[in-house]
Amino acid sequence: MLWIAVAIAGLAATAVTALVAGRRVLFLHRLATSGQPAPERIEYARTHVGAEVKAQLVEVFGQKKLLKWTPSGTAHFFVMWAFFILATVYLEAYGALVQGAVTGTPDFHIPLIGTWPVLGFLQDFIAVAALCGLIAFTAIRVKNSPKKLGRGSRFSGSHLGGAWLTLFMIFNVIWTMFLFRGAAVNTGNFPYRSGAFASDLVAGILPRSEALEAVGLLLHIGVMLVFLVLVVNSKHLHIFTAPLNVLFSRRPDGLGAAQPMRSGGKLLDFEEADPETDVFGRGKIQDTTWKGFLDFYTCTECGRCQSQCPAWNTDKPLSPKMLILDQRDHALAAAPYLLAGDAERENFPEDVLALLDKPLVGEDGVIHPDVLWSCTNCGACVEQCPVDIEHIDHILDMRRYQVMIESAFPSEAGVMLKNLENKGNPWGLPEGKRADWIEELDFEVTIVDEKMPEDTEYLFWVGCAGALEDRAKKTTKAVAELLHIAGVKFAVLGPMEACTGDPARRLGMEFVFTMLAQQNIETLNEAGVRKIVATCPHCFNTLANEYPQLGGHFEVVHHTQLLAHLVEAGKLTPVTPIEEKITYHDPCFLGRHNKVYAQPRDIMATVPGVRTQEMHRCKERGFCCGAGGARMWMEERIGKRINTERVDEALTTDPDTVSTACPFCLVMLGDAINEKKNTGQAKETLEVVDVAQLLIKSVKGEPAPTP
Repeated sequence: MLWIAVAIAGLAATAVTALVAGRRVLFLHRLATSGQPAPERIEYARTHVGAEVKAQLVEVFGQKKLLKWTPSGTAHFFVMWAFFILATVYLEAYGALVQGAVTGTPDFHIPLIGTWPVLGFLQDFIAVAALCGLIAFTAIRVKNSPKKLGRGSRFSGSHLGGAWLTLFMIFNVIWTMFLFRGAAVNTGNFPYRSGAFASDLVAGILPRSEALEAVGLLLHIGVMLVFLVLVVNSKHLHIFTAPLNVLFSRRPDGLGAAQPMRSGGKLLDFEEADPETDVFGRGKIQDTTWKGFLDFYTCTECGRCQSQCPAWNTDKPLSPKMLILDQRDHALAAAPYLLAGDAERENFPEDVLALLDKPLVGEDGVIHPDVLWSCTNCGACVEQCPVDIEHIDHILDMRRYQVMIESAFPSEAGVMLKNLENKGNPWGLPEGKRADWIEELDFEVTIVDEKMPEDTEYLFWVGCAGALEDRAKKTTKAVAELLHIAGVKFAVLGPMEACTGDPARRLGMEFVFTMLAQQNIETLNEAGVRKIVATCPHCFNTLANEYPQLGGHFEVVHHTQLLAHLVEAGKLTPVTPIEEKITYHDPCFLGRHNKVYAQPRDIMATVPGVRTQEMHRCKERGFCCGAGGARMWMEERIGKRINTERVDEALTTDPDTVSTACPFCLVMLGDAINEKKNTGQAKETLEVVDVAQLLIKSVKGEPAPTP
C-alpha cells in the first residue's frame, strides 16, 4: 500500500506540473510567433546541417564560450552536464515509482545498462561536481555582487533573486537524490552494487527504512517538478531555449554582415515599400522577429556582454544585457494584450492601449535614445554571449526605424548622410580628390577607365578615409608601394569609387546604403572586377559580406592578408631592423567581424627588431577604438571617450609605437595619443601607424612617415 500511495502522489503531481508548465510554454510560443517571420533563419539551419551540428557539439555540449571564463565556465560545465546525466536518475526514480506500485518492491533499473557500475559512478560524480559548481557560483556571485562593485559588476541589473533561488533548487535536487539513493542502498533496492561512491557514503549514515526511501523518492521528484515550473517562468528558461537559439543564429566565420531589412519575412524593396503597411526596422515590440523573442527568452543575465562592452566600460548608458532584458520585460508585460483577439482589444482601457503603443526607443520609451546611439557595433557582446544572442541585430533594427521613419538621430550624423548622398563620401569632399594621393608616388598607378586591364590582378579599393584623410593616406601609399615592389598588378577606381555605404547602414539609413551599394556593384561589374584588396576593415566587411545580399559577388581580401601572403611567398622581404616595442590594436571589423587576427601579427613578426607586447584586451576580447557603428561621425558627449580608454590601456605596455590595420582606428587612436602628449602622459615620440607602414619601412630601409 505504501508504494501505491507514493506512485499516486508522484504521478498526480507530475500530471499537474506538466499542465502548468505546458501552459506557460504554449504562451511563450504564441508570443514569439506573434512577431515578424524570419524564414532566413530556418533556411540557413536547413542548408547548413554540418555547421549546426558542430555548433551544438562545441557551444552547447562543449560550452566553448563559457570555458573562456575559466572558473565560472568550469562550474557551469559541470552543472550543465549534471542536468543531462542526472536525467537517468529521474528515469530510475519514475521507474521505481511505477515498479513499487506494481510489485511492491521499487528495485527498478534501466534495461541493459541500469546495473552498469560506470553509470552509477558517473551519476554520483557529476552530482558531486555540480555541488562544487554551486559553491563556486555562490563565491563568484558574492565576490562580484553589485552591492560591492556597483556598475563594475557584470551582474548589475540582473534579476539576482531568481538566480539565488535557482542555485537553491539545484542544491535541493542533489541532496534529495542522495537521500533517495542512500536509502535505496540500505533497503537493497539500489541498482548498482559498486561505483556509486557518494550514495554508498550517504547510506552509511542513514537507517534502513523503506519509508525513508519513499519520502526521499517523492522529495526528489517533487523538487524537480517545482524546479520545472520555476524554470519556464524565469531566466533559466535558457536550459531549453539555448540550443534553439544557437541553432537559429547566424553562423558566418565572424559576425560578418548586418542583416538586410525585411518586412513580413521578405526582403524590403524600397521602390515598392509602403511605410503604412511595411515594417521598417523595429518601432514597437510587435515588430520584433520570432528570433528576437527567442533572444529574450534565452538571455541568462550573466552580464558577460556588459562586462566587455566599450560603451558600458566608459560610463555610457548602453548595457547589451539590459537592452535585451528591458525589451523582454516589456514584451512579457504587453503579451496578454498582444495575444488578445480584435473583439477583446476594443474594450482595452487607456493604460493598456498606451502599453501596446509604447515606442521601443524614446525619452519615455523602453530604450532611451542615448542607449541606442552609444553602440559602436564592435560585436564584443555577440562574441562573448554564451547563448548566441545577437545584440547588434536588435540595435540596427531599432536604429533603422528611428532614422528612416522618425528621423530621430544625432544631428552630426545627418551631415554625414547628406555628404554620402551628394558627394559619395562622409566628408563631402569632391570626388576628384580621390586620386590625389597617387601624385605623391614615384611610380604609375592604373586608374580604371571603363574596364580592368587584362594583366591586372587586384582592384585596390582605397576607401574614403584612405583617399581623403591625411593620416590614412599614408597607409594607402604604403600598401601601393608594397604591391608595386612585390610585382602585384593592381588598379584603382579613383573618382569612380564611392563610399561602400557602411556608415549609412550602421547608422540605420538602409536606403542610402542600398543606393551606394548598387552604384558600386554596377561600377565593379562593368569594370570586370573579380578580386579586391581593401585597407579599411569596414569596406572589407561590406564588400565581402554585405554586397552579396545585393548581388555583388567578389573575392575580397584585407591588405594585411595579402601582404602576409606576399611576405610568406618571399615577394616582400623585411630587411631593415626596427628596434621598437610595439603593441597591436585589433580593429573590430577585421577581428571579431571577420576573424582576421593572425596576419597583422605575422607581418610584424617578420620585421627584424620588433618586440611585440599585447594589451590585456586583445583578439576576441579586443577593445573598440570608438569609431564603428557610424560613431566616427557622432560626438561622444557621455562618459569617458572610448579611444582615450583604449590608449590608456595601450600606454600600460609602454610602447614605442601603436600599430593597427584600420584607417578609423588610426585616426581615433592618433587623436587620443595627441591628447596624451599635450598633457605629458605619453612620450612625444609615440605614434600610431598601420602595419603596412612598418613593413614598408623595413622593406625599403627608410623611416616610416611621421603621422
